[in-house]
Order: sequence, then structure tokens, then C-alpha cells
Amino acid sequence: MTNPTAEGNTPYHTLTISHIREEVPGVKTFSFTGGESLPYKAGQYLTLVHHSPHGEVRRSYSITSSPALQEPLTIGVKRIENGLFSRMLVDNARVGDKVKTTGTAGLFTLPDDTALYQQVFFLAAGSGITPIFSLLKTLLHTQHHLSAVLLYSNSSPEKAMFIGPLQQLAQEFPDRLHIEFIYSNSPDLSRARLHKDLLHHYLHTLAKAPIEQQLFYLCGPDNYMRLMSFALRQIGIPESNIRKEIFNTDIRKPAKLMPPDTAARAVTLYLKDKAYTFRSRYPLNLLQSARQAGIAIPYSCETGKCGSCLARVLQGQVWMSYNEVLTEKDIQKGLTLTCVGFPVGGDVELEIL
Repeated sequence: MTNPTAEGNTPYHTLTISHIREEVPGVKTFSFTGGESLPYKAGQYLTLVHHSPHGEVRRSYSITSSPALQEPLTIGVKRIENGLFSRMLVDNARVGDKVKTTGTAGLFTLPDDTALYQQVFFLAAGSGITPIFSLLKTLLHTQHHLSAVLLYSNSSPEKAMFIGPLQQLAQEFPDRLHIEFIYSNSPDLSRARLHKDLLHHYLHTLAKAPIEQQLFYLCGPDNYMRLMSFALRQIGIPESNIRKEIFNTDIRKPAKLMPPDTAARAVTLYLKDKAYTFRSRYPLNLLQSARQAGIAIPYSCETGKCGSCLARVLQGQVWMSYNEVLTEKDIQKGLTLTCVGFPVGGDVELEIL
């Protein structure tokens, strides 16, 4: 077993910007060549890397293209006032520029077995439409037994991305797609925001399947996500039928919690058909311990919010200090996040996904 350098076991991929489009003020989509070697699923994101004098910066951006339609790999980027990466892309990037990426990742995807479902509700607010746009296109063109409803909230029509393509999809699939555009500047205040009662109204009038055969995908600001999740659970939607993409740029680390076991543990890690060994001990998490040992495993947010550092526990137990990504079903399958994971109770074996 060897411990090669970071450059050796996780090479960066180089992409070339082939097209830039301003969707709405402050939001642009970037298409790339060179992404053919990066397989991805609808709903996933692309992690970009920038090397500055202050170190490496990584940011993940949702993919808006559909792999099923053989569209060029495309991401959506919203300009953040204090965002180094987003300002660099939106303000300065040009066609022909090259960017580095560690690849694609994310769990905000269609289920492997869609035969269990009949209808999918997509709830998006603002730039939260970016991964949902990819999911919606893919579903309509490949999952012919599924119908879809999109509830899309924005402050005004001028701020809504992809209105033209979405309306075109609705015309192309009139029996399978229903879209409600919701604008907060609407004179009808009862329909200006997607509040709990309005959501329940849409579910009641637009549902075509029993609750257990409905899937829900949510993406938008934190407050929106919390309200929508609560409203869905209130009417009996199972937690396992709700998929959420944490769509914010807040990379502040959550409160530091101490694992129940702080002893040093041996870790065996499988990455790209190679096995590596190292020791991990609190206060270093698994990601930090691997990095200290010269093993470069995928990561992005380092706060348990994105899923780039996803791994499967093959043996032993991993305790997570924070998690906004994995469901109970995921955890029962042995999935864990190395950026907030600590080995407890003994040595562990992990497979990087």
C-alpha cells in the first residue's frame, strides 16, 4: 500500500469555456469543451479549482445541461458580492479560457429505479432552478411514465432563469409537465410567494398519483427549503420522498462537536482501485487526516453540506459531526462524509465514491 502525493492520485481535469450566456443579470451559464471524459448525472454539480497566492479555492456549481440529450457540459453561476470564484467567472471569464475541475458529484439525482414513482414535483426558488433544469429535461426525455410539476419562485419575471426553454418544454410535453411561475411582485398577494397553504393547494389540485408514488425535489435559499420541507412533512409526505439540494454559498463551518471516541484509529482507504493506509485522530477528521498523509480525496465545502467527499464505510464505524446531505437511508447503506467524519470504536475501511 502506498501513499502518493496529492497530484499523483487526484489529477485535475482541464476544461475550456466554449460558450457564455447571461441568463438574467448577475447569473451566467458556462458551457465547456473537454467535459466528454467527465460522466455525470442530471442534478449533479461540477467542482472548480482555482490556485491563488493564498492557496487552493474550490467551489461547486450546479450542472444545467442534460447528459441524456448530449448537451455540452454547462453550469450556472450566480455572482456573489464577496464571492471570489463567482466574481472571477461572471465578471472576467471569456470564451477560450481554461478552468480546472476535480470532476462531478452530488446526490441530487433521479432514483435508480423510477418505476416506483408516477409523479415528480420540482420546487425551485431563484437560481435554485439550475440543477432542477437538468433534472426536468432528463426526466421528460427519458422517463416517459413520469409526469412532472414545476413550482418556480422568483422576485419578478425579469429575474427568472430559463423561462423560454421551460415554456418550450411545457409545449412539447403538455400532458406530462405543468409549470407554475410564482412572482413576489404579483399584485395577488395570496400567490406572490409559495407559502404553506398555496403549496398544499397545488399538491391537492395537481397530484396525479398517491403520496407514496410522488417524489419532491427542493432547491433554493435556506429559509425557502425549511418552509417547503416543513409544509410537505405536515401533509404526510415521507422524508424518503423528499430530495434537497443545499443551495447556498455559506461555507462557514458548523459548531465544532467532539466525537464520542477521540483515540487514534487506523484507516484503510480505497480510491481509484488503489488502497492507502493512514491514521486518523481527533481533532483531524478523515479528510484532513488523509490530506496530511499526502492522499488527495475529493472535497469541496468541507462543512458537510455538499457531498463531494462521499465515501462508503466497508468496515468499522464513522461518526459525523454535521450532515445536510445524507438521508437515513443513505447512512444505513454505509454512506458517510469524510469532511465531517471521525472513526470511532475501532479501525475503519472506506471506499471513496
